[in-house]
Amino acid sequence: MKKVEIITTAYEYDSLIELSSEEQLLINESKNAVKKAYAPYSKFKVGAAVLLENGVIITGTNQENAAYPSGLCAERVALFYANSQYPEVAVKAIAVTAFTNNKFIENPLPPCGACRQVIVETETRFKTPIKIYLVSKEKITVIEDAKTLLPINFDEHYLEP
Repeated sequence: MKKVEIITTAYEYDSLIELSSEEQLLINESKNAVKKAYAPYSKFKVGAAVLLENGVIITGTNQENAAYPSGLCAERVALFYANSQYPEVAVKAIAVTAFTNNKFIENPLPPCGACRQVIVETETRFKTPIKIYLVSKEKITVIEDAKTLLPINFDEHYLEP
């Protein structure tokens, strides 16, 4: 047996002013998107904003359903919309924010496993890393690419005969 160690690196910021104006805009768009979330059951609203290489920002929100497995996370809503409307344009970054109990959450929210896989697939599709911004009330965690969040991921190589 051999032990394999996987290390993840993230960067934490305590203020938006530490980031570029483009990054600030992306984060603010994810915060604004939260207001449009459909979360009548959990009351846990999530907003995502995707920055495309052409400068366009696409937002998405979580969409709940009474039959819980039928809902969809904000990250996938935003990415699928971006990929369907701009199929030839790479995704540069994604920001994710959550709001519950009438306030933004205290600690940055990481994407679920399914969303991580979709972000990795999008990176693979365009052969470019996607910077991930996880945003809370006062903190911002930045991850350089999705493979950092999902280092052991499923990709097209497993589908080869």
